[in-house]
Amino acid sequence: MTVLLTPGDTTLDTLETLWRDGQAAALVPEARPAIDAATAMVAQAAAGEVAVYGVNTGFGKLASVRVPPEDTARLQRNLILSHCCGVGEPLDVETTRLMMILKLLSLGRGASGIRWDTAKLIEDCLARGVTPVVPVQGSVGASGDLAPLAHMAAMLIGEGEAGFEGARLPARVALERAGLVPVVLGPKEGLGLINGTQFSTACALAGHFDAMRNIEAAVAASCLSTDAIMGSTAPLEPALHALRGHAGQIDVARAMRAVMDGSEIRESHRDGDARVQDPYCIRCQPQVTGAALDLLRFAGHTLEIEANAVSDNPLVLVEEGKIVSGGNFHAEPVAFAADQIALAIAEIGAIAQRRVALMVDPTLSFDLPPFLTPNPGLNSGLMIAEVTTAALMSENKHLANPCSTDSTPTSANQEDHVSMAAHGARRLKRMNENLAVILGVELLCAAQGVEFRAPLTTSPSLQRLLATLRAAVPPLGEDRYMADDLARASGLVRDGLVSATCGIRDLLREPPA
Repeated sequence: MTVLLTPGDTTLDTLETLWRDGQAAALVPEARPAIDAATAMVAQAAAGEVAVYGVNTGFGKLASVRVPPEDTARLQRNLILSHCCGVGEPLDVETTRLMMILKLLSLGRGASGIRWDTAKLIEDCLARGVTPVVPVQGSVGASGDLAPLAHMAAMLIGEGEAGFEGARLPARVALERAGLVPVVLGPKEGLGLINGTQFSTACALAGHFDAMRNIEAAVAASCLSTDAIMGSTAPLEPALHALRGHAGQIDVARAMRAVMDGSEIRESHRDGDARVQDPYCIRCQPQVTGAALDLLRFAGHTLEIEANAVSDNPLVLVEEGKIVSGGNFHAEPVAFAADQIALAIAEIGAIAQRRVALMVDPTLSFDLPPFLTPNPGLNSGLMIAEVTTAALMSENKHLANPCSTDSTPTSANQEDHVSMAAHGARRLKRMNENLAVILGVELLCAAQGVEFRAPLTTSPSLQRLLATLRAAVPPLGEDRYMADDLARASGLVRDGLVSATCGIRDLLREPPA
């Protein structure tokens, strides 16, 4: 199935579906008149006498060098080849395809001067599974993601490498096998293809999508942990959160109330419990996770705008009859969004790790056995699984340090302030992987704890979650090889099964009562 994209009006939900499911995408036919009009203006400028940056001039510090009309095609080809300076491992296929989709959305606004046939080749590559090999390192996030996008553009002209049907091939061979023909670039087309924030934005969107899945799993896991240590649900009282007023906090508390509703464990200690207050990692879950949710929502809004934006340079303003140089390629909004997502991921993991530590500690877990093993001493139980979560939590704290506050001048000081959005966005993948493991271990600990409370049972929603977990990971009796348990539990988080089992996404989207 091919998803039709409306430039300027494509949602996060659509982009997440495209990223996760790998469907083809194409511009709506209604986008073509604007694209054709901009192309005509660029062709006119290329044949004219007035210097227009990137159309009949050099690039960057060489913008003052005029290029004659007969060399415009060579100018664009040279630009692509010279800018293919990416290094490092290739970007994953899913995020590379998302980057191509974002470039389509930008070109579809009709302000880049790219021909319809050039955009169509991107669509055809998406439809036939031809994916450029894009090294992940080399962009500073201004003047756009030049090196990564150059590797994408190189594929379109038959240069560089591409993946096709599981093989890594010379791009020209991949295109030929797919029945496609490389494009010969027209005026400004090379510049329009490599100037923009689509690499950084694609990586940030991927980070956002997985962070949202992780935070949903964190809500479910935290509910199971609360029952495991026989924690109080009094801190979830609606009026308490309404008095503070933060939407994320209100939404998380509401979701937790719904997920824990009907728990026999909770009802068993409403009266006569000598404990007055739970530790913060239990009592303050809505405040911490809710604040992270607010950050993720804000970052998502920024990235949705950027996904629909035109971020190359210069821009063709058809209605005004101008081609204007500006700075829309500067990825500062994406860098800020990536930093915000990183902070949220780090804090979700920090409070989850404290819940893990709480459950394995017999002095704090309200009568659970040490390290959640039925025979402590002979068995170590989940002792080192907790240590692993501490290591990953600390790693994420370091990774969460801001990237957007860094800058260095490039291109002979012409590009003298840059965003560092690219690696700021790329680190989110590693951080989300770490967080999924922390949450997977929390689920293992919480499941053990809840099962030790038998014959009392947890809520119906959490019983379904237990069944989902136990279908993948059996209860821990005698010590066994633990790495597989951690991998399977974190896999449930990454695959969205934890969130889906408890319906967390819908609960968080539900409007406040």
